[in-house]
Amino acid sequence: MTTLVLLFGLDGTEIFFGPLLSQLPSWIDPVVITYPPTGPNTYDDLAPIVVEAVDKLREFAVPGWSFGGPLALMVAAQMPSRVSAVVLFSSFVTPPHPALVPFRFAAIAPVIAAVRALRRTRLLVPGWASAEMRTAKAMTWRRVNSRALATRARAALGVDARQLVAECRARLMYLVSTHDEIIARTNLQEVLLHAPRTEVAEIEGRHLALFTNPEQSAARIAGFLRRLPCAG
Repeated sequence: MTTLVLLFGLDGTEIFFGPLLSQLPSWIDPVVITYPPTGPNTYDDLAPIVVEAVDKLREFAVPGWSFGGPLALMVAAQMPSRVSAVVLFSSFVTPPHPALVPFRFAAIAPVIAAVRALRRTRLLVPGWASAEMRTAKAMTWRRVNSRALATRARAALGVDARQLVAECRARLMYLVSTHDEIIARTNLQEVLLHAPRTEVAEIEGRHLALFTNPEQSAARIAGFLRRLPCAG
């Protein structure tokens, strides 16, 4: 068995990983860790929570989706003898949108709430989202408040994990969505600049391709893990 510790995106819930979990082969044992819905939610706050949650695991791989990518690298740095691999899903090692960094202070709960309201209207556009996507979005809106999202957004706009990815001892893989409207490919290029040994694979779809294309996502992850010395 290969243990997979899943670190989520900005929403911090398992909701968008649901379809992927159902497609993983039986030899992969997923461990789901959600972020606190309230309270401190910076990377420095979340890393100890994850480390404590996996303390009893002997060896594991850590996939980090989007916001969760730098967090996965932090865990790998703190537990180098236990983390066999890090998978970055549509993620980043520096702020994913550099133009927004000067406006980091504006990522506050009321602003995030307004953005979420605008995104709700997009779900009403015919053909933009499936019924499953609309249901998943509604569930996250109910479970995650705007204050927690604002804290995580500010953390993402201030992150610098370049040294972490460069010094990471674990095997590295980057999964890029072919039509990602959130995380540009320049973020992949920066990862490769600091960690050129990183394996790269594509998933057809937008930023939420892990949710909309779980079969291909699971196949990419399983193929990578099978090549690890410890893979089952």
